[in-house]
Amino acid sequence: MSDIGRTRIKICGLTKVEDVEAAVALGADCLGFVLAPSPRRVSPEQIAEITAGVPAGISKIGVFVDAPVAGVIETVKSAALDLVQLHGGEDEIYTGHLRRAGIGFIKVYRLGRDRGLPAAVPPGCRALLFDTFLPGIAGGAGRSFDWSLVADWTGAPFFLAGGLEPGNVTRALERVEPYGVDVSSGVEAAPGVKDYDKLKRFINAVRVFDARPKKRIER
Repeated sequence: MSDIGRTRIKICGLTKVEDVEAAVALGADCLGFVLAPSPRRVSPEQIAEITAGVPAGISKIGVFVDAPVAGVIETVKSAALDLVQLHGGEDEIYTGHLRRAGIGFIKVYRLGRDRGLPAAVPPGCRALLFDTFLPGIAGGAGRSFDWSLVADWTGAPFFLAGGLEPGNVTRALERVEPYGVDVSSGVEAAPGVKDYDKLKRFINAVRVFDARPKKRIER
């Protein structure tokens, strides 16, 4: 399939080599590894070990929340990451250090509870990721937000996250048509352990959508 019209699929919260291999074999474009407090947290050494066989062209992305920037830069080197995903309050001074180190980043914005779209895209940002706002939690915790909030966003390419799973990803794509989708708990058997049937059904649903003539549903 041509990259034109291809939705990027990011499988996040990976902790096992078997799950990494399954995600790659089924057609994932990006692999996410949590380096912040979480039941899915892995170390840079673990990432390097479980991604040793990942082919070129599959992006390895480290997920951070307000981590010291020097440590992020070192982790990118030691774990051979391609990008970092920033879930905290990292500002343009912070991301400027990443840019000078040659590290691309995805910036996360959590929407809902009167939290709207960003006023501007941070310089050097490769893509945004829109997730669900929940007080005191850095991620969406498997819950969706109102997709209409981002249905007309054109400020930058973005990943849609928050509560996606095999049963609703087609509806999300019909409503939003994002650059990519991000899933973690929606394809799990347990925190940090992927369910291969869910993983297969999720990726297949996205690819079936990609193959369809595009006509967005009425809002």
